[in-house]
Amino acid sequence: MSDVQGSKPSSATNPVDPFLRIDRMPSIWCPGCGIGTTVNCFTRALIECGLDLDKVAIVSGIGCTGRVAGYLNLDSFHTTHGRPIPFATGLKLANPELKVVVYSGDGDLTAIGGNHLIHAARRNVDLVVVCVNNHTYGMTGGQVTPTTPPPAIASTTPYGAFEEPFSLPLLADSCGAVYVARWTTYHVRQIAKAMREALQKRGLSFIEIISPCPTLYARRNRLGDGLAAMKYYKQASVIQNGADTRQVGIGYQDKIICGKFVDRERETWLESYNKRHVAALGSKFRPYPTGLPEVSEPAGGNHGHD
Repeated sequence: MSDVQGSKPSSATNPVDPFLRIDRMPSIWCPGCGIGTTVNCFTRALIECGLDLDKVAIVSGIGCTGRVAGYLNLDSFHTTHGRPIPFATGLKLANPELKVVVYSGDGDLTAIGGNHLIHAARRNVDLVVVCVNNHTYGMTGGQVTPTTPPPAIASTTPYGAFEEPFSLPLLADSCGAVYVARWTTYHVRQIAKAMREALQKRGLSFIEIISPCPTLYARRNRLGDGLAAMKYYKQASVIQNGADTRQVGIGYQDKIICGKFVDRERETWLESYNKRHVAALGSKFRPYPTGLPEVSEPAGGNHGHD
């Protein structure tokens, strides 16, 4: 396949390669890290949903997962720490035809960026938010995050984490996200399906992917390597589609409850904006376009813009 939307790749070609900026390989991700697995799932979702990739943009913040935007051969923005959602919101409002995906980690999205996540879900901005949750700041030294489960050891909690962590599905659901799912990097088919569904959804979709950090989190807590994490995810995961998000826990206990928990319809921010201003201004107001990007058959094109 010569480009992202070309013909079916030959058996000798890795189907993920056309979606990557190969000149930036190898990646910074450690052996056993699950972020690359999520990227593979994302490319599968893009292939399956048939979106025009000239109308797909990836936005990320700082951190290991934040490097996804720089490696994908799509229009991408690698923004400041904790700020991918406001950047993505501005991008969506400037060009409503875009399908905008925020792809970052638990520290970036739920610590310094937590307020942005809350209000984007409350407003129901038309974004897909993918949070790769490895329970640590993997790039900057292994500090405790809002999702680090007690009593895990981190560089900033050498005697064990003691603060109550966020349940991210509950947080996203309670703030108004229209699609909420949680999977682990063991569940590759389910992740790809969730990403495809989120890309085709209107409103804020939130996907939590529990992923190993073998270098800092797992090693410090003597949890083994990336393969050990996959075996644990397989053993401990329980799929409960439609589960009450108040009951799914933090996602890293003896039982990991996974599944698609929320799939509902609600007015997006732009739809609400249009309704209010049409009511107030009538024909003087020119509404924003609010539809999803048109789905088209794969076709050639260059998607290597920054």
